[in-house]
This record gives sequence, C-alpha cells and structure tokens, in this order.
Amino acid sequence: MTAFNLPKTAMVMAAGYGTRLRPLTDTVPKPMVKVLGRPMIDVVLDRLAAAGVQRAVINLHHLGEVIRDHLKARKDIEIVYSEEPEILETGGGTKQALPLLGPDPFFVVNAKIIWLNGREDALHRLARAWDPERMDSLLLLQPTVTAIGYSGPGDFLMDQEGRLKRRPEWEVAPFLYSGVNITHPRLFEASPEGAFSVNILWDRAIEQGRLYGIRHDGEWYHVSTPQHLREVERELGFHGIRF
Repeated sequence: MTAFNLPKTAMVMAAGYGTRLRPLTDTVPKPMVKVLGRPMIDVVLDRLAAAGVQRAVINLHHLGEVIRDHLKARKDIEIVYSEEPEILETGGGTKQALPLLGPDPFFVVNAKIIWLNGREDALHRLARAWDPERMDSLLLLQPTVTAIGYSGPGDFLMDQEGRLKRRPEWEVAPFLYSGVNITHPRLFEASPEGAFSVNILWDRAIEQGRLYGIRHDGEWYHVSTPQHLREVERELGFHGIRF
C-alpha cells in the first residue's frame, strides 16, 4: 500500500462525553469544542479529505444531533453515522460500525486531537508503512516528551521493526498513542459484545506480534481539559497556525 493507494474509509471516534472538558461539554459535544475558532471534528475531517479519504463513519452518542446538524452541509467527504444508544467505548463502537466500514483496512481517528503533518502527510506515512501480512493494527505514535496537552507516562515501547509492547508499570514510555491508526477488520474477530476498550484487542495483537507503530514526525496536540485547551491554543497561536 502506498500513499496513492491508502484506505478510503475512516472511523471517526466522536461519541464520548468529554467529562474532563466540562463545563464546555455540558452543552457542546467534545468534537465540537473549538480550537482557534474551529471545531476539532472539522480539523480532523479536513485532514482526512486532504489525504484522499473519501468516507468518514462517525459514531454518535452524547449530543450527537449537534454534530449531525453541524456537518450536514459538508460535501468534500461522504459522512455516515453509527448511532450508539449506549456508549460502546473504543472497541465496541468500532465493532458496531464494521458493516459501514467494509472489509478493507480503514483509518481510525479520535476527534479530540489536533495533529500537524511533518515532511509528509501523516496518513500517507501510515499507509506507506502498512503491511497487512504482518499487522492487524498500525498506530501513529507521538513521542511522550513532546506531546502538547499531555502529562501522562506514555503507552508503548517500540522495537527497531516497529513492533509494540506495553509500558512497564511504574515506568515512563517513550511513545503514546496519538489517536490515529490503520486497522484491519480481522482485529475484531472473536471480540467481546457490547461496550469494550480496543486495548483488549491490542493486547492480543501484541501477544501475536501483530501490533505495530510508527513515530509521528510532526506536532501533536491533545485537548482533554480546559487547561489543555488554553495550552494548545497558546502553542498553535505562537507558531502562527490557523485552521
């Protein structure tokens, strides 16, 4: 797979409550929170459309009608919705949407992040590195020490070939999951029903040597709290970024 033969469909995770961003998310769904005046979900869809993705499947729950109404006039990318009467989390939400996503590998993108491309479009870099013979998921990883709006201990260790292992307890890992990946539908074979975290499936893929990552070569911003939002806007504004 090359940058010119990349997944044409993306799963956009947008169903969460965004509790850490309250009171903003009491009346506005988290993906609709504005960064530098533009809703984060619009920035994500801009990135997908610019890369050549043709279809976005968006899961909805908390204030989903606000997202649906906001995006109804958008024409540069086809948008399909996966309604969740109850929150299904990252694994269950994607599993429910599999009939809409189709049989081929697809992007998964969290709607609460902002990323800037490096030398090459980050989605194209993922597509170039994707090898369906060896991988069930390929994660875009951000170096923990350079993540803006993030203060956690990181998520993964990565070997020279890109295979991932979990962060040992009580240690800081060099990489965190950026919220962007390519996944093959087979990852969800024999998966739980209802709500569950995709981490369950990633742990199984790690045991089988089929979870891989690549290092993001651009900047990455995480918006989880009002303080993080102010920090992200300050950093973006300092660099003259506009959306």
